Amino acid sequence: GHGSHVASTAAGAAVEKASFYDGLAAGTARGGSPPAKIAVYKVCDEDDCRSRILLHAFDDAIADGVQVISMSLGSRHLKEFLEDPQAIGAFHAVEHGITVVCSAGNSGPRPSTMSNDAPWIVTVAASTVDRDFRSDILLGGGKVVKVIQ
Repeated sequence: GHGSHVASTAAGAAVEKASFYDGLAAGTARGGSPPAKIAVYKVCDEDDCRSRILLHAFDDAIADGVQVISMSLGSRHLKEFLEDPQAIGAFHAVEHGITVVCSAGNSGPRPSTMSNDAPWIVTVAASTVDRDFRSDILLGGGKVVKVIQ
C-alpha cells in the first residue's frame, strides 16, 4: 500500500536493473537512506484519517524514540493550526526534537492547493522529471500502436 511505498522511498535497499515497464529509465533504484531503520504507523483506513488516531501515532513515535517523522498525509483544505491535527501532532513532535517532514499535497498546481504549511513542518513539494516515458499500446486483436511525440 501507500505506506510501504513511502517507506521504500525513504529507506529502500538498492535494486539494480530497475526500470519502468520494459527498460524505460533503467538504472539502480534505492531509497533516500537505505541503512535507516523504519517504524510505520497506520493512521488511515480506506474511508478517512481520524484525528485521535493520528495524534496517537505521533505519541507512539515520540515514545519509540524516532528521529524523523515523514508523514505522507495532506488535507484538501488548509486549516487553522489549532484545528489541524497534523500541525498539532507535528508541533508536539518538534518539541521533542523530532524533525517532521510532510508532503505539500497532490491538488496543485493552483493557488491555495498546498497543505501542511505550519512553519515547524518541513514541507516538500512534488516535482517533474526530465524524461518522457513512452510505451506501445496493445489493442484488441494484437494490434500495436506506437506512441510518438
